[in-house]
Amino acid sequence: MDSRQRFRRLMRFEPVDRLPVIEWAPWWNQTIDRWRTEGLPDVLTDGVDIQEHLGLDPMWQLRIWHFGPDTPKAPSHGAGIVADQADYRRILPALYGRGFDAEALARRAERQRRGELVIWMTFDGFFWHARTLLGIQPHLYAFYDQPELIDEMNERLLDHQQRMLEAVLAVCTPDFCSLAEDMSYNHGPMVSPGMLERFLGPFYRRFVPMMESAGIPVLVDSDGDVTELIGWLKSVGVEGIFPLERMAGVDVPALRRAHPRLRMIGGFDKTVMHRGDRAVRDEFERLLPAAAGGGYAISVDHQSPPEVSLGAYRRFVALFREYAARAGDI
Repeated sequence: MDSRQRFRRLMRFEPVDRLPVIEWAPWWNQTIDRWRTEGLPDVLTDGVDIQEHLGLDPMWQLRIWHFGPDTPKAPSHGAGIVADQADYRRILPALYGRGFDAEALARRAERQRRGELVIWMTFDGFFWHARTLLGIQPHLYAFYDQPELIDEMNERLLDHQQRMLEAVLAVCTPDFCSLAEDMSYNHGPMVSPGMLERFLGPFYRRFVPMMESAGIPVLVDSDGDVTELIGWLKSVGVEGIFPLERMAGVDVPALRRAHPRLRMIGGFDKTVMHRGDRAVRDEFERLLPAAAGGGYAISVDHQSPPEVSLGAYRRFVALFREYAARAGDI
């Protein structure tokens, strides 16, 4: 069973020979810097090459960009680049023109066709996109003060997504699609179900069928505690979630009991990776029953932190492969 077939079968809840051994997120720059001093070859700069060097099953993220080189830059993290509808319309020529690296996609698609690579496509989501434009706090106020602006931003975003999907499908069919949202924190969703339904629901109900008609599963990428969010996501057709951050209180076994057909990626507590074999084994033991039932790819619940030495990471991968094989036998 090749890497792509294994991943696709797992996400369809079909039997697999073993779990995929994947790292869905790129490593922190500080982590890679540390590993360079511990033996990671300097010539390895491509993420897929590093994954394979470390013994992982390779994945490649096709990031669809909605901002172009002329889009104004936010002055600081969390700040916005527009304040109102006039601002937004003024910068429209700098938005939605840039899509993706077509040359890189063509090159990766060859490996995908050979079953050597999983390709996943990422769009800005309907919560994330407006927040990026307005800034974190003004975005939340805008749901009350500028609802027409939120709607206009998301309508234009959906139009861009439709165009980009057509362009991508001319080259290959991604193995899944993610919507970057980050709409929960460690105490749950940032807005109420009513707000989600009013402002995001109409767009999700058009986006998800668009992807499904192309045979592409949709998963939402949201940090924080997504436990309460999942019910609403399912109501608009989304059947997957990641990265399932343990430190935010996400309990993967409990999610599997509550949502037997939910697709999941992540869930492995990154804070135990440097604590030795016993801690790493205990974490795999916690997650293995949920993974053995299908539909769930264990992976670090966010980027592997710089506390993890190269040696510790290699040991993590070795144990990951052991438990991946065990899941295939259950």
